[in-house]
Amino acid sequence: MEDVNQLFDSAFEFAHYPGVQSEASVKEFLDRFPLPVIFYALQTDPDIPGFENTIVTCLERVFKTKYGASQIPHYMPVLQVGLKADSTVVKSLACKTVTCLLENCDVNDVSPVQLIVSNGIYPLLLDYIINSDDDVANAASETIKSLARFPDAMSVIFPAETNDAAHLRNLAARSSSLARVRVLSLIVKLFAISPHVASSVKNSGLLGVLETEMKSTKDTLVILNVLELYYELMEVEHSSEFVPQTSLIQLFCSIISGTSMDHFLKLRAMMISGRLLSKDSIYNNVEEACVKALISAIDGSLESPEMNDTDAQEAALDALGQIGSTTKGANLVLSSSPPAARHVVAYAFDRNAQGKQLAALHALAYIAGETRPKSSRIVDGKAEESLRCLIYDVAAQSTKLTPSGLFLSVLQQSSEMRLACYRTLDALVARPWGLLEILSKEEIINIVTDATVETAKIAMEARYNCCKSIHEAFLSSNFVDDPRRLKTGEKLQEAVRSGPYMSKKYKGARPEVMMAEGF
Repeated sequence: MEDVNQLFDSAFEFAHYPGVQSEASVKEFLDRFPLPVIFYALQTDPDIPGFENTIVTCLERVFKTKYGASQIPHYMPVLQVGLKADSTVVKSLACKTVTCLLENCDVNDVSPVQLIVSNGIYPLLLDYIINSDDDVANAASETIKSLARFPDAMSVIFPAETNDAAHLRNLAARSSSLARVRVLSLIVKLFAISPHVASSVKNSGLLGVLETEMKSTKDTLVILNVLELYYELMEVEHSSEFVPQTSLIQLFCSIISGTSMDHFLKLRAMMISGRLLSKDSIYNNVEEACVKALISAIDGSLESPEMNDTDAQEAALDALGQIGSTTKGANLVLSSSPPAARHVVAYAFDRNAQGKQLAALHALAYIAGETRPKSSRIVDGKAEESLRCLIYDVAAQSTKLTPSGLFLSVLQQSSEMRLACYRTLDALVARPWGLLEILSKEEIINIVTDATVETAKIAMEARYNCCKSIHEAFLSSNFVDDPRRLKTGEKLQEAVRSGPYMSKKYKGARPEVMMAEGF
């Protein structure tokens, strides 16, 4: 018991050392308390409060050092015992230890992959993913991810024999719904490592497992998880080389348009499809079908009694904005017949639309090019004319009569509405007609040049970026030589010079400080 107490005291000191432990201190610690002794103490579980967590934290720090990692190959049987322990904390530690072995291996040592295979560790890691709690399953998944970075591990993770029990496709097939989602998550993690590993994933037929899971279950939570995994998959840089994009977008369209789909699935599918189609590399022949499905959601023609129309419309507006954020996407939503963007523009200036107005304003900013490089904000002629006509038509049918009146009306609303409007004006000012409308209302210039209008940092910066874009467009236009615009130019220049936050001109402003209440 005395030795265990000494181990606990030394481990506690080692685990809570404030700096980085030196290699010499690690060696000294392991000389005093060899790894078999430490693991045996973990198995005996002495009646000392916090013993297990302290020892685990200590060992995690030990194995992250070069010397500590170098000791792991000499104690593989001990590590195997740790992997078979009853304690989830010890199991997680054992997984992390294997990861340290993989990440700190010496090229002159025995291959860590051979060590893992010969000691039967890989099947244990797979079993953890299926049968353990989330912490252990995640640790095992990260370990397999580290293993997959070794070329000689490909035959282990992706066995050539399709009936192999360790094949991830077979593992998913015989698992519970939760475990299958874990396996699918592992597949996505592996796919993201490199094009070489992604190729092995595809050749093993593992990408089809995701689609099969989507089509074969009615469990809403499972489908939501798979949707998220699909999104992670498509975020990978090399995804366009391996993922069947057409069938994927068609799958999302069927969810959006499906009459029996849960409304949460529809909303999520709208958002993810919008983001996927916001990538030029994913642009293909199915984007029009996706846009039509989104328009159906905005029109309220989706046959889903439990669907909240407002939620669906906001999600669809956001998705259209995401699609329109690319040059090709903007051309699509503006040039289709009738233009899909008509709904975006109509709701952007509808004060009675509430949340839909905010979503539409942000969508209009995307379509107009606020997130695109300034050289790419202008799209093709047909799309540009469509954008201009849509905004002027909405203005003509309103009480404001002109786009400038619409812009000013939005700028007189809440801070979050102004922020969305700043983004929209930032993009529209790249068009001569947009600049003309903005300059035609002195009240608009007064708002965008007033450093005291906004109090939130993000809104201050959006106002400033808008002001700067207006000033740049002004300097490049014929208005710069117009004597009647002299004061406008000076006001813009001063606002740009002063920066996004309150300038010295407003130094009278003081932050409000409230003392904390006493107990």
